[in-house]
Amino acid sequence: MKWITRERPKIDRIACPWLIKNFIDKEAEFIYVPFNQVKTKANELNATPFDLPDTEFTHYDDQCTFDYFIKKYNIKDMAVLAMAPIVRGADTDRHDMADQSSGLWAIAAGLAYNFKNDHELLQSGMMIYDALYSWAKYLQNEKHTQQPFENLLLDVFNKFIKKQRGSKKKTPAWAQEMKEIIQDQIDTNLTLSLKEISKGLNVHPSYLSREFSKYFEDLSFGEYIRKLRIEKAIQLMLSSDYSLTEIAYLTGFSDQSHFTRIFKKHTGKNPSAYKKSNQDTKG
Repeated sequence: MKWITRERPKIDRIACPWLIKNFIDKEAEFIYVPFNQVKTKANELNATPFDLPDTEFTHYDDQCTFDYFIKKYNIKDMAVLAMAPIVRGADTDRHDMADQSSGLWAIAAGLAYNFKNDHELLQSGMMIYDALYSWAKYLQNEKHTQQPFENLLLDVFNKFIKKQRGSKKKTPAWAQEMKEIIQDQIDTNLTLSLKEISKGLNVHPSYLSREFSKYFEDLSFGEYIRKLRIEKAIQLMLSSDYSLTEIAYLTGFSDQSHFTRIFKKHTGKNPSAYKKSNQDTKG
């Protein structure tokens, strides 16, 4: 069976082929084309589209396409089920879902940077998911630090960290300046990134990433930016005539589907339902 999706795969568009090959169809063939060609090529090649809006194999609510394949084909393998929240967290930028999600995203982004050919990228990515499956099946309880002395050092370190976090700290200058930069650029810079801000502050991005949540409402950089953009979207919904598609674009979301998922996560309602309920209240 042929499967087709958008070019330049990272998470879902490699995780799903791995799942298909290993649990659904060993002879499956995968095709990557530009986004605007997927449906046309799917008809021409008699291929099934996946990880694409308005198709069967796509995101539903807070679930990613990998989740849908598991449900559709009733996959009960416990290691695959353990992988699901890791893949979901990495694919939807909700790295709080699983400790491994941020690592999976970093590796996937690095692979996409190193391999410009999508099929070479797929083959390398398959190895990553083979390794993740082995970890989920055999090694979840293994730790890198197994020796008693190493564990003693970790205990001391963790107690020290907890003590430090418990003491009230003054907001450092970099955090104050960072907040001002974000407020100044959030409306105009739709690709605002931690790396970009770190250059302006002359502070290493790894340090900013590690320390960010302490001074920004216990949120990661990505979560904080999305929160501000949702707040801006709500302002536009209630004070302008922009369509939801236009608001999604104006607030920095890749498409309306992505905007809808994040909006519902923050407010508990789809944008259209939220807008209607507020209009009804005003009426």
